[in-house]
Amino acid sequence: MSSGILLLAVLAVPVLIVVVVIGWAVAAYNRLVRLRTQVQASWAQVDVQLKRRRSLIPNLVETVKGYAAHERGTLEAVVAARSAAAGSAGRGPQEQAGAESVLTQALGRLFALAEAYPQLKANENFLALQSELSGTEDRIAYARQFYNSAVQSLNAAVQSVPTNVIASIGGFHIEPYFEAAGDERADVSVRF
Repeated sequence: MSSGILLLAVLAVPVLIVVVVIGWAVAAYNRLVRLRTQVQASWAQVDVQLKRRRSLIPNLVETVKGYAAHERGTLEAVVAARSAAAGSAGRGPQEQAGAESVLTQALGRLFALAEAYPQLKANENFLALQSELSGTEDRIAYARQFYNSAVQSLNAAVQSVPTNVIASIGGFHIEPYFEAAGDERADVSVRF
């Protein structure tokens, strides 16, 4: 009888080890799924805010057009940058970040243009759009920060041992950060 218990104990140890390893693998896979889902959800928030910004631009351009019609090049640059940014939607953070950077620069030139037109700076519609765009920029910055934090968590899990084994088997990969372009990283001073 004692040999039967010994045999059962000898067989139970490997089975227990297999059960623990499978349990760990399932838990690691589920954690990676949660992290990937958080990255996708946080990117959706960035995308919503970028779309919001792009939807404000036509009204802003129309308002400026009435006061600075001869500044056609600046207005066309903003419209073109908006179209390029809208066209980059759904193509991933890196491509979209580049297009949004061009749009940010074009908007900066548009707001700098307002300095030359005091009556434009005093226009209620322009001021309201400017305020709404400023609030949207703050929301974009927050959403970008949240997205990059989610990416950091996922990337750390994908690269960490032993979770990297489950990540490679499960098809998880490193996600790109939503980074500002080189010239957008410089200090910005905007005066209205």
